[in-house]
Amino acid sequence: MRYDLNLLPTFLALMEERSVTRAAERLGITQPALSNALARLRTMMRDPLFIRERYGMQPTQKAQELAPAIAAALAALDDVILGQQDFDPAQAERLFTIAPNSFVEFALMPAVVARLGREAPGIRLRLTPFGSDLAETGVISGSTALVLGRVADPPDNLVVQHLMDDGLACVVRADHPQIGDSMSRDQYERLKHVNMLPPGRLRVGLFQALERQALRREVAVSVTHFLAIPELIAVTDYCTTLPHLICRHLARDPRLKIVPSPVDLGRFPVEMAWHVRYRHDPAHRWLRSLIGEVARTVSVEPGPVG
Repeated sequence: MRYDLNLLPTFLALMEERSVTRAAERLGITQPALSNALARLRTMMRDPLFIRERYGMQPTQKAQELAPAIAAALAALDDVILGQQDFDPAQAERLFTIAPNSFVEFALMPAVVARLGREAPGIRLRLTPFGSDLAETGVISGSTALVLGRVADPPDNLVVQHLMDDGLACVVRADHPQIGDSMSRDQYERLKHVNMLPPGRLRVGLFQALERQALRREVAVSVTHFLAIPELIAVTDYCTTLPHLICRHLARDPRLKIVPSPVDLGRFPVEMAWHVRYRHDPAHRWLRSLIGEVARTVSVEPGPVG
């Protein structure tokens, strides 16, 4: 029997999106074209494959059994075909979807975008949230090129690379009545704090660091993005504990000052992960290399605190 290999990406898109509309958008085709491809898939596989239900297209048992083999076969083809292609960043026109956590988005992505503007002006980025569930980012299915942050318990189809480590420091307003150039444990514990609650695992690292040092903290306000913090700190006597790279940016604000944390809160890793199917893709390899270089450069720049 002859198989139409052009139908296999349609199968995977439907398997991962569970929606004809979203799968068509992902493949860059019309919904009628995708529906036609699905009809041919059903004939080829001799199975309905996907059943329309209230909350989307649900795969049949046969579709679930076929999915791993089809994904592996397409990944192997990508390795063979894409690995032989040349990539010229100066001439390339391409869109990459990346899922950075809020720390990476604030501290690293501006430098990445600046490099792309100089070296690959035709490369466009679409940033999508990096939450606590890797599956929601799209990296496990391969629809997202990269995730950047802390990658805990990755599945077997992800490759993880360490990018850098960062530490923690404290931020208060510049004319704080109680805090000078340093802060004691007692002062830290008596102050009220602004707490960062990103959707990922960065907050886990800070909470665990505080617990290891038996350092208490009274949280007065919790926010969901770093951009909210300087405005809160500038008009209160509150304190916040943030990564050094964030503090480096905030040190430029004359309303704020950075002081070392009263105890050593350790360091946390920043990692990059991608689907195995992009292991040998020249464009993906180039982008990963650029991000790695930017991370190394940013992480060794002098910071506002020792």
